[in-house]
This record gives sequence, structure tokens and C-alpha cells, in this order.
Amino acid sequence: MQYEGVDIEDTFAEAFTMMASRVVVTAVSNRWAQTAAQVATGYGTSVIACDVEAGIECGLEPEHTPDGRPGVSLLLFGFSQDALGKALVGRIGQCVMTCPTTCCYNGMDNADKQVQVGALLRYFGDRHQVSKSLADRRYWRVPVMDGEFVCEHTFSIKKAVGGGNFLILGRSQDATLAAAEAAVKAIHKEPNVITPFPGGIVRSGSKVGSVYKQLKASTNDAFCPTLRGVVESQLPDSVNAVYEIVIDGLSLDAVRSATGRGIRAACREGVERITAANYGGRLGPHHISLHEVLA
Repeated sequence: MQYEGVDIEDTFAEAFTMMASRVVVTAVSNRWAQTAAQVATGYGTSVIACDVEAGIECGLEPEHTPDGRPGVSLLLFGFSQDALGKALVGRIGQCVMTCPTTCCYNGMDNADKQVQVGALLRYFGDRHQVSKSLADRRYWRVPVMDGEFVCEHTFSIKKAVGGGNFLILGRSQDATLAAAEAAVKAIHKEPNVITPFPGGIVRSGSKVGSVYKQLKASTNDAFCPTLRGVVESQLPDSVNAVYEIVIDGLSLDAVRSATGRGIRAACREGVERITAANYGGRLGPHHISLHEVLA
């Protein structure tokens, strides 16, 4: 298949099941809501080494937040309920509660399970915290030095999909990076998804395993231009840069739709081929066909 003159390989991205939560952060201004969101989602690129995969889903206007202030919606993904719950408490406690003027709310309704967040962070109040219930939802008001930090008692989590991906193979670094940037911009128009890597783009794509036994993953040498001729390369001579886009989403449909958006946006001048990373179906149960998402 070709799209806009770019070859689309007949292959699939291999994604896996994760647990996800949506967190709504509000503040007195967009600046401070974004600051808290950026810090809270830092070091959240891959569960290969991070506690969760995390990213900013979208900004929220005051009319769409629980307290009528500017806000940001975050999505966080972990492999288990316990791991995700621990990460929520740590990241909200250290990165949101510490940020000037912020409050923090559960952003997901009708989810599978609940984890305690404000229920644990309240202890920082040292017996001065106050509980409030509004419309069957419970909140904690924790005194801090600029007023109060409000945090919801529990946050919802649900099964989700992580690891959707595609690779952009281009003739030059500049052209390939521009295509990757366009892909991320298009993906961010899709609700319920994030691209957790820096700027949504991965330069150090990985394969499972390594010659070093202590490593779970290592560089995807088949797609490294400098190793062409040394390993069994997947790159034609005309390709000199590869970027990977990784997508996590609250549903398989959301990841499929975002993949289609991203691929279409990436098909531009200087790009030769679009492919995806998979491991023969052994790693994850969710297979996202590149041809199907473009059909």
C-alpha cells in the first residue's frame, strides 16, 4: 500500500494491556496548571524503566473543570493496579501538591476500580486536613502555605492499551523529524490518548533482550542507520533516519484511530516508508494493522 507516495508496510503494531487513570489538575492560571502537569508526567516514557507511562492529554477550559479554573487532563498508564496507585500518590503528592495554587481531581467516571489518592495524601495535613463530600464524591482539603490543596479521595482506573506504535523511515534527519512532529500534532487531536516520549517522539527505539543478560531491552539495531552493513538491517540505502511514535490509549479503538491520524500526517516529502514494531505476536494481544487503520 502507498499513501501520498509513501510505502506503508503490510505489518502490525503489537500493543499490550495496561491500567490507566485520568487526572485533572487545575490552578489559578493556565501557566501553573501546565507547570504541574509537565512535572507530574516527567520521567514517564516507558515502563521498561519508569514507574508509569504518562503524558498530557489536553488542556481544559474553566467551564470543563470541577472548580471552574483553568486545567489540564493527564493520562497515566501502569501494568497493575498497585503500581499505578503508588505512582499516582507519589506524582500528585510530589509534583501537584507542591505546585502553587493547584487542586487535583479524578477525571474518569464509570471505571473498573478505584485507588486511594487524597485518602493517603491527607495525612500531610497533620490532623488539620478536612473532608468534604459533594454529589457523592469525597474530597480532602489539606492546608498548605498558600491556602489549601484540594484532592479527591479516590481516583478511578480501568483497563487500557499501551505500546501502539509506528516507525517513520526518512531520507534525512530533518525531513524525518518534521514528519514525526506532524504525526504527533495530528495524534493529539484524538481524545483518550497520549504519546509518552519526549515531544511524542522516540529516537532510541528498542528490541526485546540484549547480549547483556541484565538488560530487558536494547537498541533496535535493525533500524539504526549507522549499523547498516554490520547487522541484518531493515533500512534501504536511501533511509538515513528513523523515528518511532508510541501511543497509549484508554481503548484499542482510540489507539487505532490515533495511529491512522499519525500515519496520514507523517506521509510527506522526504519519508520513504512507514512500518511498525512487533515481535511476532508474542508480546501483546492487541495487533494494530497499518493497512487497516488507513483503509
